[in-house]
Amino acid sequence: MDDVVAIRNAADTRPRLDLQEHLADLEAKGLLVRIDHPVDKDTELHPLVRLQFIGGIPESERRAFLFTNVVDATGRRYAIPVVVGAIAASAEIYSLGMRRAVGDIGAAWLAAIANPIPPVRVAAPQCQEIVVTGDALRAPEGGMKLFPVPISTPGFDSAPYLTATLCITRDPDSGIQNIGTYRAALKATDRLVVRMVARAGGAGGFLHWQKHKERKEPMPIAIVIGAAPVAMFTGAQKLAIDVDEIGVAGALAGRGVPIARCTTVDLDVPACSEIVIEGLIDTGKLEPEAPFGESNGYVALEAF
Repeated sequence: MDDVVAIRNAADTRPRLDLQEHLADLEAKGLLVRIDHPVDKDTELHPLVRLQFIGGIPESERRAFLFTNVVDATGRRYAIPVVVGAIAASAEIYSLGMRRAVGDIGAAWLAAIANPIPPVRVAAPQCQEIVVTGDALRAPEGGMKLFPVPISTPGFDSAPYLTATLCITRDPDSGIQNIGTYRAALKATDRLVVRMVARAGGAGGFLHWQKHKERKEPMPIAIVIGAAPVAMFTGAQKLAIDVDEIGVAGALAGRGVPIARCTTVDLDVPACSEIVIEGLIDTGKLEPEAPFGESNGYVALEAF
């Protein structure tokens, strides 16, 4: 019995691979605030969270916010809650997601990049408990309109934006996947516009888009919302183009990240994700993107 307890305790020190477990950790440490009264995702939600960054509140007092009663400007209520600031609102929150002291995080990143751990494939993943396809995606109030996507900067943004994303694409030549954190504007119940220029020359997903465009074929993409903190941290890193970030996330976690194949495209996603949006990017078409209020205080202008 003592050996079993020791093993469980050792496992508990590793980073969580399920966002819900991470949120429970935050709440247990007083780092998460639940808001149960109605909050308008179009005008109130993001401004409320941003107050802690611009209102003179010390970083040590910043919190994650879990909104359990989300409405929009028309009064519509959403069944899905929204969490903001749960990944990196403060060094303490980031540290908890990594399950390492702040001073040890730099060395952990270097070790993980140098020694990735391959993912583990699973069947019947959590992220596919409910699958919506076909006509249900195009119903007037269906598809992605079921998601309470907030407006980040009311009065400036051109659309509601998914911002805490893992956008997964695959190099058609090497077969290596890339994970990037790209914003995605909700344009219709079944259509998003994704911006993939997060670095000079374009991010990994943009380079994949170029190759698919040359082949005159659509590019498969999976947009993951609500993944494990280590996966979210890795998606935002600027790693070498031929590095599969999910292996680096596994090294940070101390074990392979469970993955599953998407239901409609040939891509692998973290199996414990909350939501996965699968689709194809039309490489022969560009749409206007932005304006969008960036987190550091300026508004990005419209581009294609």
